[in-house]
Amino acid sequence: MGITVGFDLDMTLIDPRPGMVAAMNALADECGLPLDGEAFAANLGPPLDHVLRGFEAPEERIPGLIDRFRELYPGIVVPRTVGLPGAAEALRAVRGLGGTVLVVTGKYAPNAALHLEALGLEVDELVGELWSTEKATALRAHHAVAYVGDHLGDIRGARAAGAVAVGVTTGPCDRAELLDAGADVVFDGLDEFPGWLAANEGLFAGVSL
Repeated sequence: MGITVGFDLDMTLIDPRPGMVAAMNALADECGLPLDGEAFAANLGPPLDHVLRGFEAPEERIPGLIDRFRELYPGIVVPRTVGLPGAAEALRAVRGLGGTVLVVTGKYAPNAALHLEALGLEVDELVGELWSTEKATALRAHHAVAYVGDHLGDIRGARAAGAVAVGVTTGPCDRAELLDAGADVVFDGLDEFPGWLAANEGLFAGVSL
């Protein structure tokens, strides 16, 4: 088949929320700013600079805060993170059709790679620090025919790339929101993905859903 399928990382393949709460709260304790780990973890998706601006961090401090968060991340977030149900099986389903697995995430790529290694999630390509429609750049470059994600930004990225937009409701967005954003199909979890992929091989030869 030779297709490439892209996946988001946070709340699509993995659940890093406990560690995200702890890391953001640790950063808050260090920097003396009112950063809210619970609010951060409940709305994963946007880049860290956007998140920090939302917490009204001073603009001049944001680069240093990002650097420090990334330093804290491997020891705090990675050990607390679990794979989401069906994640490994979804990746194997793509490979089972002779396909390539691509992960495109807003996360800092070295930390994303630590998650994949720790959880034994095998991917062929990893691209980090892209958000929403920016993800289309990587999806087009790797000729991805579909992109799977939990956030409205993921759906927008897939649409901008001309890829099939597959939503999962394991993140902050519900089915109606994902469909309204342009998702072609929405699943409650990745355990539904392998069957859909097997049943829709013709889709990737230009057949509509």
